[in-house]
Formats: sequence, structure tokens, C-alpha cells
Amino acid sequence: IPPWPPRVSRTIGELLAPAAPFDKKCGRENWTVAFAPDGSYFAWSQGHRTVKLVPWSQCLKNFLLHGTKNVTNSSSLRLSRQNSDGGQKNKPREHIIDCGDIVWSLAFGSSVPEKQSRCVNIEWHRFRFGQDQLLLATGLNNGRIKIWDVYTGKLLLNLVDHTEVVRDLTFAPDGSLILVSASRDKTLRVWDLKDDGNMMKVLRGHQNWVYSCAFSPDSSMLCSVGASKTVFLWNMDKYTMIRKLEGHHHDVVACDFSPDGALLATASYDTRVYIWDPYNGDILMEFGHLFPPPTPIFAGGANDRWVRSVSFSHDGLHIASLADDKMVRFWRIDEDYPVQVAPLSNGLCCAFSTDGSVLAAGTHDGSVYFWATPRQVPSLQHLCRLSIRRVMPTQEVQELPIPSKVLEFLSYRI
Repeated sequence: IPPWPPRVSRTIGELLAPAAPFDKKCGRENWTVAFAPDGSYFAWSQGHRTVKLVPWSQCLKNFLLHGTKNVTNSSSLRLSRQNSDGGQKNKPREHIIDCGDIVWSLAFGSSVPEKQSRCVNIEWHRFRFGQDQLLLATGLNNGRIKIWDVYTGKLLLNLVDHTEVVRDLTFAPDGSLILVSASRDKTLRVWDLKDDGNMMKVLRGHQNWVYSCAFSPDSSMLCSVGASKTVFLWNMDKYTMIRKLEGHHHDVVACDFSPDGALLATASYDTRVYIWDPYNGDILMEFGHLFPPPTPIFAGGANDRWVRSVSFSHDGLHIASLADDKMVRFWRIDEDYPVQVAPLSNGLCCAFSTDGSVLAAGTHDGSVYFWATPRQVPSLQHLCRLSIRRVMPTQEVQELPIPSKVLEFLSYRI
């Protein structure tokens, strides 16, 4: 039992989906929220085929100026259009994108020119991905993936291969513009956007729907999670499965790596978030959302405690989880109770801002809510651990000639 009730997080703002007079409630779900890697843009799926792209700094400014509520009307759009003369070309602008079908997933990808395409024949490309390229990938209900230019809002590519809903998308963090998609057709597909969106590989192994996928920070590993308790780890150099992680009792619906790649968080309908060591498959921590925890036989019965989403903060110390009990929880990786909570009805997805100071969460009605995240100055030990674990897998750490307590700390066992 925690020694004191957790603090309630401070609300920073909300973006409310405009409600039409005869608006259908279904189809408004906001299944996904995302921040651009450089922090310039925020995007969310507003339901009914629409994705909103807003400059993040402008968004924060509006919250400060107008209080927290911010119905996404067209006044800010008119503002940005007036400023869109030639001199303002690179000024971030708001875009409303019509994807032509229900949007289930989206992801930002930025290009690093040094990262060459894995394709051999580079001469025939339609697209030159320059230094300042920022792309948005949207995964649709009909199995298509559409790739948009964030700065102009224009459609660049249409990737057609999945036969079912594209439930999640993730770009390799290394700037190579390698995109992985997870689908209800039970496959993951790997696309090379520097090669005009050529599909490089199909990853098979899931016997059921794939709900989510995430790259490790060094882009070498991919985690994919899905129905039937499945958590898989893939080697992304060879496109082979490394291992299956076993421990969940129900569908696993979200996953995220820690910023040093040493930890993997997975969220499941079994009311739990597990923190794994991806290198050996050990469960290091368990964050429960129901007390006492359900026995395995009833693991699917606690519908009001299903965990929907999990996200690692960029300080490597905090994790956010979102469950059906109308709560957002912030956990510290060294405490087994939440350090902060926030009320949220019908939450579906969450993501930390690029600098880690804000958590965004999307809901069933197409809106987004923002909270200040727990702030803490990381200890020097933790910063050292982050820098060591960025480059050393668990096996190498365990071979270091250092005291056992230090080993335990470096492998997140204390």
C-alpha cells in the first residue's frame, strides 16, 4: 500500500473534437496520438477519416493564452493561411488531412541523409528525401498506409499490401525511414520509404491480430504484441524472431522501449503492465491496475481495468499507463505504486512529448487531453546507467568485473 495518495497531475490543456449537431458517436475514436521526433508537431486522429497536425509550440501557447480548453476551430487555420506567403515557407502550419478512411494508427518519421536506403538501384527514385524532411504515416481501416509530407500536408505515397486494419505504425529512430506496420491480418510489414515505399519484408509468427509494434532506440530490435497473450522480439538486421516473451494472461495491446533500450514495457487487457529485460525475457517489474490482481483464470474478466496504452518517458524513470478505470497513472520504475494520477474517461492511447514534459492522451470521442508529467532530476547513477545501457546488452553488462550491487543496478534489478 502506498504511504500516501499519489498526486493528481496538473491539466495543461485539451483539444476537443468539434461536435456536429447530428454527429454519430461511433467512428470518432482517437486511436492514436504522436509527437514529431524534433518536437515541432503534434498529430492525432480525430475520427471520421481526419488527422489533425498542429505546430506543438503554437498549441502550448494557445493553452497558456486561452486557458486549457481549445476547441479546434478554424480561427487558428485562418491565421496560418494569412502568414503563408513566400517568406514564411518554413513556418510550421496547421493541417487537416482527410485520409479517406478511418485512421487507426499514425507515426512521424524524419530523414537523415547519411542513412542510405537498403535498395541497390538508387537512380530511379521519385522522392528525394532532404535533410529537413518530416513524414507522417497513417494506417487505415482498409489496410492501406498513406504517407504525407508534414510541412505541406500533401500525399506522397500510398502503400498497399495489408488485407486488414493497420493497427500500428513505427519508424526506425535512426533516420533511415524504415517503417514497420502491424495489422489485423496477423502480419508485420517492413517498408523502405527511401526506396519509394518498397516493401522489404513480411514478418510472420503472430497467430492472431497484431495490436502494436515498437523499435528499440538503436533500431536493431522490434517488439510486436497482439492477441492471445503474444509478445515477440525481432532482429531487424536479419528479420528473424529473437524470442517470445511469456507472462501475460490476455491480449497484449501496447509496447514501448525505455530510452536506453534496456527495458521493454507491455500493456495488456489482463490489467497489468510488465517491464521486461528484452535481452533475456525476464520480467523485472509488474504494475497492477487491479487489487488484488485477477487470477489467470479470470484475467479477461476485469473489463473495467483493461490497460489500453503504455508509454516510456524520455528520462527513463517514468512510465504512463492508461486503463479503462478512467485513470491515467504515472509510475516510477523503482516504485510499485503510481506517483501521479489523472482522471480520464474513455481513454485509448497516450504518448509523451519529445522533451518528456507533457503527456497527451486520446479518447473515444476524438479529443486529446494534456497533463504535466512528474518532474524529477535524475540521479548521476541513473544517467550513467542510461549511457552504459545504450551501448551494452544485459549479457555484456553481466560480464563486467564490477561489484554485484552495481551489476544489479545496471541491469535494473534494484
